[in-house]
Amino acid sequence: MGTKDRYERLREQATMSERDSSPHTLLAVVSLAISLLLLAPLVWVFLRAGEIEFTRALALLTSDTTVSVTLNTLALVTGVTTASILIGVPLAILTAQTDLPFKRFWTITSALPLVVPSYIGAFAFVSAFGPRGVLADLLSPLGVEQIPTIYGLHGAILVLTLFTYPYVFLTTRASLLSFDGTVVEAARTLNHTRLEAFRRVTLPQIAPGIAAGALLVALYALSDFGTPAIMQYDVFTRMIYNEFGARRLDYASVLSMLLLVMALGILAVESRLNAGRDGAYVSSGSRRPGLIRLGYWKVPAVLFCAAIASLCLVLPVGILLQWLLRSGTGYSGGGFAFEAAYAWNSVGLAAAAAAICVVAALPIAYLSARGTSAVSSLPERATYVGYAVPGVVLGLALVYLGLRYVPFLYQSVILLVFAYVIRFLPQAVGTTESSILQVDPQYIEAARSLGYHPLSAFRKVVLPLVAPGIAAGAALVFLTTMKELPATLMLRPTGFETFVTYIWLVQGAGYYGQAAVPALVLVGLSGLSMLVILRREDTS
Repeated sequence: MGTKDRYERLREQATMSERDSSPHTLLAVVSLAISLLLLAPLVWVFLRAGEIEFTRALALLTSDTTVSVTLNTLALVTGVTTASILIGVPLAILTAQTDLPFKRFWTITSALPLVVPSYIGAFAFVSAFGPRGVLADLLSPLGVEQIPTIYGLHGAILVLTLFTYPYVFLTTRASLLSFDGTVVEAARTLNHTRLEAFRRVTLPQIAPGIAAGALLVALYALSDFGTPAIMQYDVFTRMIYNEFGARRLDYASVLSMLLLVMALGILAVESRLNAGRDGAYVSSGSRRPGLIRLGYWKVPAVLFCAAIASLCLVLPVGILLQWLLRSGTGYSGGGFAFEAAYAWNSVGLAAAAAAICVVAALPIAYLSARGTSAVSSLPERATYVGYAVPGVVLGLALVYLGLRYVPFLYQSVILLVFAYVIRFLPQAVGTTESSILQVDPQYIEAARSLGYHPLSAFRKVVLPLVAPGIAAGAALVFLTTMKELPATLMLRPTGFETFVTYIWLVQGAGYYGQAAVPALVLVGLSGLSMLVILRREDTS
């Protein structure tokens, strides 16, 4: 090759490199713009709190109510997280490492409680164990006039634990199935018992998985609004909603700021664990340790699994069916007849949120998966901030933003869909990014060598391959949007009802039977989201 040829080759490579870097720059700009747009309402919470006079803000922060709510919230988060570990870890061990009968069945029933929205579970527990509930009716003929109350901290911990422990179960089980079992066998050859081998070898290996699930539970308990409200237990979310309803917006903004700081703290811990998780317990393709023989413990183990499944699945579904059977003449009054428009409103909102999320997720996921700079993943991480923010805080931030800067959008469907996008975009980003990572980058290079523009190469080569991941992300966003409660209550247009707002309305009015059908539909739709998760788990 002559000097002239080498010069032409270098010039072509430089031109190609310049053409390749241009789309990445555009991608980074678009991703950054989307991230800033999503984070803007959250910044508004701090700005609004900053507008309060210092002495007034200090008085609000140190008031007895604020201190009490803070302690209540910490007690709830600690109690739910601890109880979830105590239930989730044994179930994971039983279904992953023992000869438990019908393991596949118990694995599914242990994961399924995630499909029941916690506020529907709370309604079911109040209906079953409340002052005029099923249990009280059964005991009344026996002379039992009063039963312990289900309301308060213990009731909130019980309900939230039963419908969030699957986070710990799933992450712990994944850890048990993926770590190298040969180290356990090595420990056994050194005359360690099963229990000693578990404590000294297995437990340190799966500890990050347990912690990751526990942090998800903590984040959920911190941000949940429906369950503490139903259980009449004052925490940040309930107080913020009440202050918002009473138009005491300065105190609501101070509480929102505190709650946001706590949520971001949990997200930071979760992020640090994610950073070190691969090296901590993932060892794909390794040999698993032998099964633990339960022996005489087989019956208690089955009873334990059955008890949890009964409380988490049989009881709420049974209560909903009971409401359905009672919803005849004389039980369906109150002027709360369900209208088909409510279902269409839910479907329309969820479809719009899913469509916008997959479009917004594509550049962010591609930049995170294929970016070469250290800041490529920043937009992707920024989207998770919105996911960690409690819905009631997001709702309050968008109310402030709408009233002050875009009043024509206040109480509009557009603002409501924007809230859904902020909350659930990470689900679309995660599934899309994982699909992009499975596509060989050389496919793009091959298309580029044939003269295709980067955008054309992506559309013709990458997009068809990642379409299943995009569809899975859209399905998850659609299904979780259908269940979202606090932001919907705060931002929906006046008179605009959906599944969840209708359920909340009739439950608050005491017409439980009216909520049976929409609640069962929501549980069924949530079950579809679990099928999406389990399908992706099986595929991976």
